[in-house]
Amino acid sequence: MPSAPFDAVIHVEYPEWVDAVVDWDRSYATDEDRMRVAIAVSRANVERATGGPFGAAIFEMETGRLVSVGMNSVMRFNNCALHGEMVAFMMAQRRVGSFTLHSPALPAHELHTSCEPCAMCLGATLWSGVRRVVSGAAREDASKLSFEEGPVFPESYKYLEDRGIRVARSVLRDEARAVLELYRAKSGTIYNG
Repeated sequence: MPSAPFDAVIHVEYPEWVDAVVDWDRSYATDEDRMRVAIAVSRANVERATGGPFGAAIFEMETGRLVSVGMNSVMRFNNCALHGEMVAFMMAQRRVGSFTLHSPALPAHELHTSCEPCAMCLGATLWSGVRRVVSGAAREDASKLSFEEGPVFPESYKYLEDRGIRVARSVLRDEARAVLELYRAKSGTIYNG
C-alpha cells in the first residue's frame, strides 16, 4: 500500500496553560464546583486564543476526582471533531486505559460541559460510558453566536435518559453564557455556522 502524501498521524494534546488553570489534586464535591472547572477551561481557551468558547470535564461521580478536561480545539488542530466534550472523552479514556468509561472495573463517571452538547457530542456521550451529563449554557445561548448545534431534540435527551444517563441542565448558566459573550466580544471565529 502506498504511503499517504502527508503525515497521517493525529496527535491531540492539551494547551500549555491547562495545569495553570486546572487543579488536578483536589476533589470537586458539587455540581457547581465541577461546572466551574468546565467554565474555567472554556474561559482560558478564549482568553488565551487557543480555541472556541467551550470546555468540559470528566469526573468520578462518587469521589469528585477530576479525570480529564477538554477544550474546543477545532481550529488549533484543524479538526472539526475536536469539540470540548470530545477532547474530554478522549483524554479520560486514555487516562483510564479503556474505550469506555462504563466498565465494571471503573467507577461511574460524569461529564460537565460549559454548554449543552451539539449533536456530535451528545451522540458521543452515549458511547463514552458516562452515566450523567451536566451542562451550563443552553443551546440557544450558543445559537445566538451563530454556532450550528445540529439535530438535537428533546427526544435526544430522552434517548440518553432511557439508557440510564441522567441529565442536568443550566447549572451556572449565567457564568457559562458569559464566556460565550466574551468570545463574541473578541470576534471569535464561528467555525461551523
